[in-house]
Amino acid sequence: MSDFDYDLFVIGAGSGGTRASRVAAAHGARVAVAEEYRVGGTCVIRGCVPKKLLAIGAHFAEDLSDAKRFGWQVPDQCEFSWPTLRDNVLAEVDRINGAYTNTLESHGVDIINQRAVVTGPNSVRLADGTEKTAGKILIAVGAHPAVPECEGHELGITSNEAFHLPAVPRRILIAGAGYIANEFAGIFHQLGAHVILMNRSKEILRGYELAIRDRLLQISMMKGIEFRFDATFQGIEKLDDGCLQVSMANHEPVVVDCVMFATGRVPNTHGLGLESAGVELDDKGAIKVDEANRSTCDSIYAVGDVTNRVQLTPVAIREGQAFADTVFGNKPSSVDYDCIPSAVFSHPPIAGVGMTEAEAKSKLGSVKVYSSDFRPMKNVLAGRDERALYKMVCDSETDRILGLHMIGPDAPEILQAAAIAVKAGLTKAQFDATVALHPTMAEELVLMR
Repeated sequence: MSDFDYDLFVIGAGSGGTRASRVAAAHGARVAVAEEYRVGGTCVIRGCVPKKLLAIGAHFAEDLSDAKRFGWQVPDQCEFSWPTLRDNVLAEVDRINGAYTNTLESHGVDIINQRAVVTGPNSVRLADGTEKTAGKILIAVGAHPAVPECEGHELGITSNEAFHLPAVPRRILIAGAGYIANEFAGIFHQLGAHVILMNRSKEILRGYELAIRDRLLQISMMKGIEFRFDATFQGIEKLDDGCLQVSMANHEPVVVDCVMFATGRVPNTHGLGLESAGVELDDKGAIKVDEANRSTCDSIYAVGDVTNRVQLTPVAIREGQAFADTVFGNKPSSVDYDCIPSAVFSHPPIAGVGMTEAEAKSKLGSVKVYSSDFRPMKNVLAGRDERALYKMVCDSETDRILGLHMIGPDAPEILQAAAIAVKAGLTKAQFDATVALHPTMAEELVLMR
């Protein structure tokens, strides 16, 4: 037994922290995890899981309308209850929170429901003043939504509060143009709100394939979502009737019932005491780590969004697994960040893996691009003029697939299997040699010209 209270003390019980805690304990380590809010972290409690459930619920608006063309007798005005959806989603969050907690407890991990801060290379202090020591400390505290510094910013909400709204706003302005902004724009629009999305630049979903994000922009505008580009906040003012007037550069003011900030996420390192152990941060407040997830202090490691490498739940989980296997399992491993698939659960959803056409041209100079632009079968019969787009980027010399990008129904579900092929380095010819599964949208992957 060491002189420390624990072999590993984890701060943060999100996706990365819980995986690291469980695996380290399974390797025989004495582990404690401190969590100041709820076990499960951003993804489970106030991120991807409840947001995806809201997106599914919102999509019924179109499904119910389309059902008439398929013979179902659906009333013209279907009643929707936001409290029912909201409360059922929150109940599912409670269930998963309990499952995460039970998993940690069954592996012998001590769960400490308090905030913990670092006081040295091998020590932490809990909110009640208790000091704990550990041979290794893992920081897995994630990130929080950024809020612009403008007059009246306290009148807005973030994605954290969106899951607890008393009602769907009649008019909502969403600031930002990343995946969170576009996902909530689709959700609130489908649930009956008038949505205005404002962004400081001229583009949405920077980093995604240009043709795919342009298609989402076209579809979103066709649905009635408004966009304000080259717009920065000048102020938010609460009017006498309770509405919010938003002033912005380059555009006329707008009056809405709710303002939501979706302008990026900031690592939760403020006030964590990292300076006491010589842990260095980058210019965005993220913890600097090496390939082994080790910080500039040999006994302190970090995984997940707090490192600001790739802010995705599955990446945090893999980082937590790699850390625990390397440090406590005598199985050195690291995370391969190449060809990570990602999705945007917009309406319709986007998915992509590998290089965009622009990235491939910049790196290789010459590429071959294949595409399929089609109307999904369901949309045809429903009379919905909404087209899907698949795009494949290939090395012109080797025929290897460098990137695969798509927008359309179930795009994320389809891409997951295709991402394996891209990761494996398969070629366009190998896709072409695969018999199409007909009639499906996925068959377009092997029919692109």
